[in-house]
Amino acid sequence: MKYYQAPPELLKERVILITGAGSGIGRAVALSYASLSATIILSGRKLDKLEAVYDEIAAKSYPEAVIFPLDLETATEQQFKDMAEGIYQQLGRLDGILHNAAHFDNLSPLEIQTMKQFEQMLRVNLIAPFALTKACLPLLQRASDASVIFTSTSAGDTAKAYWGAHAISKNAMQHMMQTWAQELEITPHIRLNTIIPGPIQSPQRKKSHPGEIHESLPVTASILPLYQYLMGPDSKLVSGQIFNPEQGLSR
Repeated sequence: MKYYQAPPELLKERVILITGAGSGIGRAVALSYASLSATIILSGRKLDKLEAVYDEIAAKSYPEAVIFPLDLETATEQQFKDMAEGIYQQLGRLDGILHNAAHFDNLSPLEIQTMKQFEQMLRVNLIAPFALTKACLPLLQRASDASVIFTSTSAGDTAKAYWGAHAISKNAMQHMMQTWAQELEITPHIRLNTIIPGPIQSPQRKKSHPGEIHESLPVTASILPLYQYLMGPDSKLVSGQIFNPEQGLSR
């Protein structure tokens, strides 16, 4: 999907929730979806970053965005339900979710990682996407064409030393996505897929690969066509797939 060309109004009248929308891939995709006429729900921990993205969307005269701050590490099941209810009360619908928020500390061997670190990783990278999708499922079921996208990492796809709880949580997330996709085969208007962006210029890449020449990597815009394709109606019936642009394949 590297050369996918999205129609100008691909996401017109659609409401899309993006976690981790304040920076990196989340911010780039939020602006991209807004440019394709979607109403974006910006979610993340830091209100100032969400407000900055909101202002960028407004400055370009795209559909007005909505901000729902939420700390995925501490959020309760009730808070996820309240968020879904708030979306319904304010916007009346939900057509898609991009799970982009992630927690990453640093590269280290498993033997020195703590239970607290494991819990943080699992909370943000696995449990929160589960709880949020579950809370929003009734809204997605009401949509005529709904898409849920999970952002993963190559270390979650193939075991790599020192990636520890982060990779383990992402691997479990991919398994959860495919399990849910199979369970929702009876409702084909809802599809779930995972994207492994690969090495790109992002804040997390800087953190995980500090010795790398960041500017030599592909820019975030290079992966936007895949995010556009999987969120829009052109990918109907594509579900349960893991897309890895770096390797040029899906499965």
